[in-house]
Amino acid sequence: MMRGGGRPGAPQKAISFGPSLKRILGLMAPDKVRIALVVAMAALSVGLSVVAPKVLGHATDIIFDGVVGKMLERFPAGTTKEQAVAALRASGQGQLADMLNAMNVVPGQGLDLDALGAVLMVVLGLYVLAFFFNWSQGFITTGIVQRAMYRLRSDIEDKLDRLPMSHFQQESRGDVLSRVTNDIDNFAQTLNQTLTQILISVLTVCGVLGMMFSISPMLAGISLLTVPLIAGMTIMIAKRSQVQFAAQWKSTGELNGHVEEMFTGHEIVKAFGQQKQAIEKFKVSNERLYESSSKAQFISGIIMPGTNFVANLNYVVVAVLGGIQVAQGVLTIGSVQAFIQYSRQFSQPMAQLAGMINLLQSGVASAERVFELLDAQEQSPDHSPAAAPAIPAAGRVVLDRVNFGYKPGEPLIKNLSLVAEPGATVAIVGPTGAGKTTLVNLLMRFYEIDSGTITVDGVNTAHMTRDDLRGLFGMVLQDAWLFGGTIRDNLAYGKLGATEAEIIEAAEATHVDHFVRSLPDGYDTVLADDGGGLSQGQRQLMTIARAWIAKPGILILDEATSSVDTRTEVMIRQAMNKLRANRTSFVIAHRLSTIRDADLILVMDQGEIIEQGSHTGLLARGGFYYDLYMSQFGDPMVEEVGKA
Repeated sequence: MMRGGGRPGAPQKAISFGPSLKRILGLMAPDKVRIALVVAMAALSVGLSVVAPKVLGHATDIIFDGVVGKMLERFPAGTTKEQAVAALRASGQGQLADMLNAMNVVPGQGLDLDALGAVLMVVLGLYVLAFFFNWSQGFITTGIVQRAMYRLRSDIEDKLDRLPMSHFQQESRGDVLSRVTNDIDNFAQTLNQTLTQILISVLTVCGVLGMMFSISPMLAGISLLTVPLIAGMTIMIAKRSQVQFAAQWKSTGELNGHVEEMFTGHEIVKAFGQQKQAIEKFKVSNERLYESSSKAQFISGIIMPGTNFVANLNYVVVAVLGGIQVAQGVLTIGSVQAFIQYSRQFSQPMAQLAGMINLLQSGVASAERVFELLDAQEQSPDHSPAAAPAIPAAGRVVLDRVNFGYKPGEPLIKNLSLVAEPGATVAIVGPTGAGKTTLVNLLMRFYEIDSGTITVDGVNTAHMTRDDLRGLFGMVLQDAWLFGGTIRDNLAYGKLGATEAEIIEAAEATHVDHFVRSLPDGYDTVLADDGGGLSQGQRQLMTIARAWIAKPGILILDEATSSVDTRTEVMIRQAMNKLRANRTSFVIAHRLSTIRDADLILVMDQGEIIEQGSHTGLLARGGFYYDLYMSQFGDPMVEEVGKA
């Protein structure tokens, strides 16, 4: 039952990171001042965080110097560091002398608590300021992302209004809803979690690398060797997971489409005993989603442990070589401690960047699905300058040699011409697939004709704006659709600003008032978006009342009484006769008894008008209309006598 979504098992398109990321950044362009502020705050936060370990290393040196100085009390008071180093060399303790030479120690002097306290206060201040700037940039980033998503949702809403009817007939409703809801939510979550983190990680890697080179170029060079290892591993794994993330969100759309269809048509599913088939189809779609999601998460999940493994190897190498350099007097123990911290700080953001690949791929896959909707082909723009329709509309509608086909080379409406005079009732009859509803869609410009012209009161409808054209028409369709809200709101939908008196008048004229007043909350009764709680006939009556309130110049009735009982049909026909008074009306009818009084009956077959005339005249002709009538009533003469 589900449309769109693609062929099961078809290869999925890989994510195009470059163009997609460029477009994502473009969404946030209106907030470029805030983005610059975020970058500045992130740089300050990272800068302070990067400086802190080196300052903390100085605190370690103060402690170690105090401990070693206390151990050197065996030297006479007043002995300088140089004298102590020389004495140690003379006694054959050259390695200890080298280490002591690299320290800022005073023999016999213990821990300098004042100096240590001052350093620790500086470190505390650095971390507090780093936290403040980090929190501030995170707060601003959240606002940037949410404003971007607000604009994106607005663009999607505007886009949906500009899409042609054919788009919604070709795509699954559930898949479209999934793009507008699930994909945008996933996209927003990805930006929130990765945008700031990527910025901070990149700045941290650059800042930490600079500090590492300032301490020990040799150790920094060794740490730098891990970068190509991590990058190569990440790229290799990411390529394999890209396709799975694209498949994951495509499968999500397919599953949503199936669930939406089964929920909307659950009565039909049960009536035809298709529960097992629906469940099996759900299982297939759910299994496909499970497989693609599992593969995507598993493959991308390898990145983090792989990165941590390389980082741990680097940590071991740095710790060993750093210890050797301390023993050789090349570095102080505080410098090695700071370098080890920097080594962790260096590998941690790289591991975070690698670990965010799965989030990025998932988010970009969702973004691409949203962009596909935004890039979908739109309906042709309105004519400029637009022609203004006659207000109020007289209702003279002329179709001159109109041709139309849903697919190129496959015409459905062929060289169709007709004239509907003001106030006339034009009935359109014919077998299923004859083109009756298509003709109505062309009048409303739900589809554009391939050739020919359609005019209303002498104005070419192709030269009007669609809003102006559709404002001339009122429609009552066979499928009675109501919106979520009160009965009053649904009735007033036909006319913005409708008064209570107009609502009551329309309800009474169409026999809605009687059953509405029998409801506990009357006109304030809240309906679900499918009109739940009302019968099909009651829903149809409400759509007729909605058209009554609009009081358009031209009416289109697509078998508007097909869902009501015979008695209600009689009442509706009386109401519609009042509504049709002095209005041009197009009536699509399957029950031929409902259009006997039509001024003109058009008989369509295979996209062409094959007969036209009055009810009596068409019967007398004994052609296609006669056969249709006979198939419904048997002997038309008996029916005519009964009518008389």
